[in-house]
Amino acid sequence: MSSRVKLNQVASACKTAQMENNGSMSSIGTVHQASVPSGHAGGRLDQFLCGLLPAFSRSQLQEWVRVGAVLVNGEPAPKPGMKLHGGELIYVKEPAQEPLAAQAEALPLEVLYEDSDLLVLNKAAGMVVHPAVGNWSGTVVNALLHHCEDLSGEGGEERPGIVHRLDKETSGCLVVAKNDVAHRGLSAQFAGREVLKIYMAIALGRFKEAKGSVQAAIGRHPVHRQKMAVVAEARGRSARTDWEVLGELEVKGTALSIVQCRLFTGRTHQIRVHMAHLGHGLLGDSVYGRKLFVERQMLHAWQLGFSHPATGVWMEFISPLPEDMQALGVSLEAPRGVKTDGKSV
Repeated sequence: MSSRVKLNQVASACKTAQMENNGSMSSIGTVHQASVPSGHAGGRLDQFLCGLLPAFSRSQLQEWVRVGAVLVNGEPAPKPGMKLHGGELIYVKEPAQEPLAAQAEALPLEVLYEDSDLLVLNKAAGMVVHPAVGNWSGTVVNALLHHCEDLSGEGGEERPGIVHRLDKETSGCLVVAKNDVAHRGLSAQFAGREVLKIYMAIALGRFKEAKGSVQAAIGRHPVHRQKMAVVAEARGRSARTDWEVLGELEVKGTALSIVQCRLFTGRTHQIRVHMAHLGHGLLGDSVYGRKLFVERQMLHAWQLGFSHPATGVWMEFISPLPEDMQALGVSLEAPRGVKTDGKSV
């Protein structure tokens, strides 16, 4: 079979798959297609895929090659490390992952506010937001399904009601939608950067300046694919974090800074990456900072503000500082007009 015939078959397969995707994304998975530039000649296939699909880890992409989900010029790629020559047509179909419906579990939830459209929670550190591989139970979603009968279906069966996420070890404010209208309204505000998001962090070392702003793109680390990093604009997504030092501490001989961070974007690990970029990784962060004498990264989603999706009224919520941060000597007062139980006044 000629190379031209193979390429035509691949192109036809892409069109067919894309048409099928429009009908049922969960049954087939997303399709990607790309031609290998001449500058990648001599490089490995899995390395090229990492650049093509930065949202996935290298190990995931290697597994896709092994299960036959990656075609090169119409033929299944023989191995993740195959050498490229330039000009090859790469066709990738993400393996379908059938979602598992989350189950209700009687787990403790701290509710800061609740009405018929939404809830605002104070998420505990150590609690995953929604079920995923390795965490099918014990999540915020499992607790929510037990707590309330109605949740938005916009997030799918695995993520009912979930509008945004916090890292497992990050505590603090999390808003949840009870219906699809509220979900769409809140999601639009997050996408439009209209939501007030202020975090409290304990960073390593002393800052030379009292305040500043980090405006640096974030993307997958070029080598350690499980990590994020500050990268060139062309390789990542724009990200902005404004920060201000509120105080300084010294604990067990370690100089620390209490830092207030305001997010204007919502990239994966944004504060952790930007603080590390400044040379002040977070206390307890074993990936970007130093673990030292605490059990988790010292990062707390302290304040959250948005317009109510049904009434349009602006609302702000404060999540009380967790005990582990208070034990280090952090003490904060709520802004005027916001009670510490989270309710707007």
